[in-house]
Amino acid sequence: MAADLCFWAEDSLISKHPKKNPLLLRMLVVIFVMVCGVYICSVCLRQIGGRATGRLLSVQVGERPCEFAHVEPSEKPYVHFPKPKTFSREECACNPVRYFAILSSQRSGSGWFETLLNSHMNISSNGEIFSVKVRRSNISTITETLDKIYNLDWMTSASKNECTAAVGLKWMLNQGLMQHHEEIVEYFKSRGVSAIFLFRRNLLRRMVSILANSYDQNAKLLNGTHKSHVHSPHEAEILASFKPSVNTSLLMRDLQQVEDLVNKSMEYFKSTRHIILYYEDIINNRTKLVDVQNFLRVPLQELSSRQVKIHKGSLSSQVANWDDIDKALKGTHYESFLNEDYKS
Repeated sequence: MAADLCFWAEDSLISKHPKKNPLLLRMLVVIFVMVCGVYICSVCLRQIGGRATGRLLSVQVGERPCEFAHVEPSEKPYVHFPKPKTFSREECACNPVRYFAILSSQRSGSGWFETLLNSHMNISSNGEIFSVKVRRSNISTITETLDKIYNLDWMTSASKNECTAAVGLKWMLNQGLMQHHEEIVEYFKSRGVSAIFLFRRNLLRRMVSILANSYDQNAKLLNGTHKSHVHSPHEAEILASFKPSVNTSLLMRDLQQVEDLVNKSMEYFKSTRHIILYYEDIINNRTKLVDVQNFLRVPLQELSSRQVKIHKGSLSSQVANWDDIDKALKGTHYESFLNEDYKS
């Protein structure tokens, strides 16, 4: 009896663990896996969504390409949207810009003509850039300089910067232009550069102007200062007081050489988009300036210049040996140069 009681007591003190349900365990594992999967998927989707949003934002922030609004198909090669490295065009970034070059020769009115162009609020003509020899030392330095000018990165007092509608320079025939004419013509055609020829009809007047200017480089009549262009009638009168003598033994040859050079330049660049102007025509007919503005496709404005003409009146009053000049040119095809060809 005592043994039975002890056995019962021992048996009652030992608790038996219930048997585990395998189905319940499987369900818990499945639920845990599902929760983990949903969490992992949500994290991945957030990362992908963030990258996609970033891409969308970058597209929205990126620059929109400028459009050729109201431009004829034939004009598109001459319309540009430069992106300067030195400044931002800001709200004018999609304002079209035309490229041009004034092709001329010394003492042909190009300085006066350029000041007229620069009086336009949307035109920037940057002067005689290639008067500096190193810039025209070879075709590479020439094209590098032109690239900088046409990209609006050439800074001068004429620069209009953001809202420039036409940008260019003044280029003399003897400043590498004729020497590298083939490469320059190709550059003009590939980059859409328009040429503005500006010459004098009366090459004798040009010669007198060259002789007078050359004399003043040494004499410095204006208080010890040489000036090629002046802004007051008083200064013009002082410079015009010198009357050069023309070497009549070389006169015909010199006139012929200049005439040949002018004709050759127009022949070389005839395949480019161009306009031909003469100083005398602009003096006599200021509507020629309207033609230039139409050529550059800029809004029409009244153009003005502060420059004052130095040599006025008849040519006979501007030289010391007029009778010799008259005799040398009478009966030649240059005889017309002896006559007054425009009103001062």
